[in-house]
Amino acid sequence: MGKIRVGVVFGGRSGEHEVSLVSAASVIASLDKNKYEVVPIGITQEGRWLSSHNAVQLLKDRDSLDRVPEQFLAPEPHRRALVSPGKPPSEATKLDVIFPLVHGTFGEDGTLQGLFELADIPYVGAGVLGSALGMDKIIQKQLFAEAGLPISKYVWFLSSDCVANARRVATACEKSLRYPMFVKPANTGSSVGITKAHDRKELLASLTTAAEFDRKVIVEQGIARIREIECSVLGNDTPECSLPGEIVPSNEFYDYDAKYVDGKSTAIIPAKLPAFTVKKLRALAIRAFTALDCAGMARVDFFVTKTSGKVYLNEINTIPGFTSISMYPKLWEATGLSYSKLLDRLIELALERHAQKSAIRTSYQPTKEWFKTS
Repeated sequence: MGKIRVGVVFGGRSGEHEVSLVSAASVIASLDKNKYEVVPIGITQEGRWLSSHNAVQLLKDRDSLDRVPEQFLAPEPHRRALVSPGKPPSEATKLDVIFPLVHGTFGEDGTLQGLFELADIPYVGAGVLGSALGMDKIIQKQLFAEAGLPISKYVWFLSSDCVANARRVATACEKSLRYPMFVKPANTGSSVGITKAHDRKELLASLTTAAEFDRKVIVEQGIARIREIECSVLGNDTPECSLPGEIVPSNEFYDYDAKYVDGKSTAIIPAKLPAFTVKKLRALAIRAFTALDCAGMARVDFFVTKTSGKVYLNEINTIPGFTSISMYPKLWEATGLSYSKLLDRLIELALERHAQKSAIRTSYQPTKEWFKTS
């Protein structure tokens, strides 16, 4: 058997572009070169695709992009390759599996996964449906509630309403929730566009901010004295869950700066929790993963109150941060699965899922060929 050719896709048209580059650099460096031939595939902030051994650095520097030939993934199942405009098919780069690390919109929301499906290439992580559900904070909460999972109270609005009728929206929030409230764009990650409102003035400003990032806005009830707990889930039809870890944010909540900029947030792995709470969290994480039809990987985030130990499911992330110090791999490391072995397992799961889907019938022969006679 030759090496498996892995296309690592990163960057993209999202507010999480820079986060994606860091994840990609870590994965590319850690994939076993004895097993895999790595093909770095960068997507610029304008949506242009390129492939180069130093694609991560090119996207960081941005000054040499025009000199790199454009490539794209052909949405045709007979190619399964990166192609270059104007070049013969023989020069296309065949791919065995894709490892997507495009966080946020146009990457984590099912759009990129749809392209992989059209190209008929195995890929790591959730499919089109699971990705779309995992990205939309409103729809996932509705499904979590349907599955009987514990969530906090929330209301949601169209962004157009938040701009045109901000005071009316604020009044609706105050009727259903109490301060403080968390105001979020429905479809972003890495806490982009998320703010905490302690009064009406802050709420009005928060609605405006969130509306800039998505067409829908969700407003959630703030919960007093909480611990932020995260679990990593791995698998397809029979997923497993890691030990939980705790995030101690440097700011009032775990916002973008606390996650990536100031370097002062800390992680406690494994989290210091009673055994029965750990068991409950791991079971809830798997139920959340299954409820959204996820596959491969996901990080599931919870709130646990400091006083009563009550658990609230916050959200799921289908393409979590993937640096060597990110919570998703660190939690698996604490559970006994190293970073490199985790990458191996994710690629195995991608190939396994593709083989399973390929066995599904996609054609049907009617008893009478009525379509030929009409």
